[in-house]
Amino acid sequence: MRRQFALYGDRILGRLVKWSIHLLRRADPDRTADFCGWLARAVGPLLPAHRIGRANIQAAFPDQDAAWVEKTLKEAWDNLGRVAGEYVHMARIWDFDTANPNSGRILAENTDLFETLRDDGQPALCFAAHLANWELPAVAAAAHGMASAVVYRMPNNKAVAREITRIRAPLMGRLIRTRAQAALQMAAALEAGEHLGMLVDQHFSRGVDVTFFGRTCKANPSVARLARRFECPVVGVRVVRTPDRRFRIMGEGPFDLPRDSAGLIDVQAATQMMTSVVERWVRDNPGQYLWFHRRWR
Repeated sequence: MRRQFALYGDRILGRLVKWSIHLLRRADPDRTADFCGWLARAVGPLLPAHRIGRANIQAAFPDQDAAWVEKTLKEAWDNLGRVAGEYVHMARIWDFDTANPNSGRILAENTDLFETLRDDGQPALCFAAHLANWELPAVAAAAHGMASAVVYRMPNNKAVAREITRIRAPLMGRLIRTRAQAALQMAAALEAGEHLGMLVDQHFSRGVDVTFFGRTCKANPSVARLARRFECPVVGVRVVRTPDRRFRIMGEGPFDLPRDSAGLIDVQAATQMMTSVVERWVRDNPGQYLWFHRRWR
C-alpha cells in the first residue's frame, strides 16, 4: 500500500512539474524569474532546508551577525527560485554576441581562455559550483562549438527527469548521469577529445577529505583523478548574477595542480586546491550560493 501511494505521488509530482514548465514557458523570462524568486523567498523559510542553510552560513561566516545571516539566506532562496524560473527559458536566456561580448544578457570574461580550450585540439576538465545560474557554463560550451560533456544528477522522479532532459539535451553537450558507469563515460569523453564539466561543491560520501570554510568535509575527487590519468588542462568556471538581470561567466586556469613525489597529480591535494577556489568564489557572492545542502556531515 505504501509503495502504491509513493507511485501515485510520483505521478502527481511529475504531472505538476510538466504543467508548471508549460505555463512558465508562456511567460516572459524575467517575469518568470521574478515570480519564482518571490515564491522561493516566501516558501523557503518554511522548509527544513532553511535550517540547514542557516547552520551552513553561520558555520562558514562565524563572525557575521544574525541580520547578515538572514539577509544572505533570503538572497540564496531568491537565487534558487530564479534558477528554477530561468531553467525553462534557458535557450532564450543565452544571449551572447561574440562580436560584441558586452551587449547581451551574458557577459563573458576571459574569452581568450575559452577560445584556447576550444581550438587547442585536446580535452580539458572544467569544474564549477552551485553559484548563480550554474547551468549556464554547460550551455556556453555547446553554444560556442566546444565538444563537451556534462556530468549531472538525474532526479529520482522519472517524469521530472524526462522534462529536465528534454530541456537540457538540445542546449548542452553529451549528458552523463551520475551512476555506476559514469566514470567510464567520463573517461571516454576525454579520450574523444571532449571538454568534461562537473559541479564539485557538494558532499560526496566516497570522496577525499578536504577543508571548506575551515571545516573538514568529503569532496568528489573525479576531476583530480581524471587529470592525473589524462594530463589535460583543468579550469574553473563560475557564474555571477548581476543586478541588471545579466550574468557574468568567468574562467580561471589552467591550474597548475599539486603533484606527488613521483611527479603525478596528487589527487587529495588537487581536490583541496579546487575546493579552495570554490570557497573563494562563494566568499565573493555568498547570497548566490546553494546553502541548502548538508555539506559538512
